[in-house]
Amino acid sequence: MKTIYSIALVLFLASCGSSEKPADKKAELEQLKKERTALNGKIEQLEKELGQSKSQADIKEVTATELKETEFRNFVEVQGKVDAEDNVEITPESPGSVTAIYVKVGQNVSRGQVLAQLDDKVLRQNIAQLQTQLELATTIFNRQKNLWDQKIGTEVQYLTEKSRKEGLQKQLSALQSQAAMNKIKSPVSGTVDAMDLKLGQSVAPGSPTGIRIVNASRLKVKALVSENYAARVSQGDDVEVSLPDVPENLHTKISFAAKVIDPISRGFNVEVKLPPSKKYRPNMLAVLKIIDYKNDKALTVPINAIQKSEAGEYVFVAVNGKAKKTDIKTGKVSNSQAEVLSGLKSGDKVITTGFQDLNDGDSVKL
Repeated sequence: MKTIYSIALVLFLASCGSSEKPADKKAELEQLKKERTALNGKIEQLEKELGQSKSQADIKEVTATELKETEFRNFVEVQGKVDAEDNVEITPESPGSVTAIYVKVGQNVSRGQVLAQLDDKVLRQNIAQLQTQLELATTIFNRQKNLWDQKIGTEVQYLTEKSRKEGLQKQLSALQSQAAMNKIKSPVSGTVDAMDLKLGQSVAPGSPTGIRIVNASRLKVKALVSENYAARVSQGDDVEVSLPDVPENLHTKISFAAKVIDPISRGFNVEVKLPPSKKYRPNMLAVLKIIDYKNDKALTVPINAIQKSEAGEYVFVAVNGKAKKTDIKTGKVSNSQAEVLSGLKSGDKVITTGFQDLNDGDSVKL
């Protein structure tokens, strides 16, 4: 603009400073037209340069993400703990004092294996006495049977000896069963995880003995899920199990989901079976991410790129160097990504940064 003013000033001074009138008015007019044409050309050039500078200043630099169909998952995240399928604290079946202990901590045991012995001295004496009586009764019965087979003697004598022998057999069987209850046995196969039992210690049914058997090859994760998700979580759902202390992530399925809501916690239990591993231990912390929704061909946008107005949600899409305001409808949100249900298509370039001061139709540079 300074150049324009300078040219005009020069022309003004030239016209004022010349006291002599041109001899030829026609020549003077032609000269002025030429100067005007040159001046108009310079004005147009300057206006063009200024216009380009202004348009360059109006272009805003932005970052855009091209939409592509992708896998979308929505999670229900809960915290649980590792538990053993077989995690048993042993209690005796009969009262008595400990006379022998046959296992130690860390030892592998099988189901039915005797872990400890309770005092059964009196029972063993009674069993020995009954066995002697039974042997005699059996001998008498056999002889009486031989006589009865030969039609010697009476049927009453035969039946009496038979009844006496069978009665002693039942008594002996009962005593042997009672004696077996004085042996503390393992109800499951596994490893002795604790052994606090001492020789001479008195134990009773229902009271813990300090013996714990754990089968570490059959572990599971147990978690409590709020009743709010009762309609979204069920048996067989895909789940991602995270064990922060290992650390390790597993992709598996829910093996069990309770049908009953606990009235106190207002939740229901879910279980996930774990593969055998020496890394896993009962009561270890676990995090479950239960997949309650999935879409293998979803379009997603970052939630921070979505803006809201009275009409609803919208984003800016870069189209031929211009920002286009596009209304959208979103679904679920997961990992800072929102599922787009309508308004966008694959290939659209959604502006993700620099959209704060944009208006519909603004020029943009990616």
